[in-house]
Amino acid sequence: METLSGGRETGIYRQGETVVRPVQAWSATVHRLLRYLHQQGFRACPEVIGMDAGSEVLSFVEGETYNYPLEGAIASEEALISAARLLRQLHDASQGFLKTVNLAEMAWMLPARAPAEVICHGDFTPYNVALSGHEVVGVFDFDTAHPAPRLWDIAYSVYCWSPFKTDPVDQLGTLDTQIARARLFCNSYGVSASDRQQLVSEMIIRLQSLVAFMQAQADMGDAQFVQHFAEGHHLAYLADIDYLRHQQVAITEGIMTVQDL
Repeated sequence: METLSGGRETGIYRQGETVVRPVQAWSATVHRLLRYLHQQGFRACPEVIGMDAGSEVLSFVEGETYNYPLEGAIASEEALISAARLLRQLHDASQGFLKTVNLAEMAWMLPARAPAEVICHGDFTPYNVALSGHEVVGVFDFDTAHPAPRLWDIAYSVYCWSPFKTDPVDQLGTLDTQIARARLFCNSYGVSASDRQQLVSEMIIRLQSLVAFMQAQADMGDAQFVQHFAEGHHLAYLADIDYLRHQQVAITEGIMTVQDL
């Protein structure tokens, strides 16, 4: 079996045309969501194959995968546009799921957030999508899926795809370049003017929530998050929060126009 890398660190393998992953407390919820999405015609996500000795078996999402630093096809405008459009399709397809289940009775890795407009992917980032050429054609790793407003998911995705990051490995271009990419993502998704006004504030809140989640997991003894804190991963997010606060006016003004690059 081939070990896969990406958003998760260990325990994910490719076996032929399937992916074998550890079962989690929220896996049944994710399986129900994935089946629903496929029923709605959204086939850019994994298909549930079944269970095998305590592991879940999903279909392999075909395509090239990337991580930071963003170089090559993943850094292209075509990838950015197609990613935003795919996120919109995912959100639209998920809306009916909210009416078919009792959300309060379902387990989620991340807490639900009101108003529950869609099922957010929770980590719709360059390392969780698959490309064909320069086009994003698939998305995987739905562990972080949870009910929330559209803007909650959009905010984290724009932060990661622009990207508004200060770490030298994660950076891409100047502030002007980042703003232009954020505007293109918003235009391609169809983000409203009112949501664009709130976008930077939502990014900040989303990152604060992420740091708090990491801290809570570390405090409970999760080895991966304990290691992340020891390595200072949270400090990068805190630096990015400061960056967003300092540039909030410029970013907001820059993404308000609907004119693409």
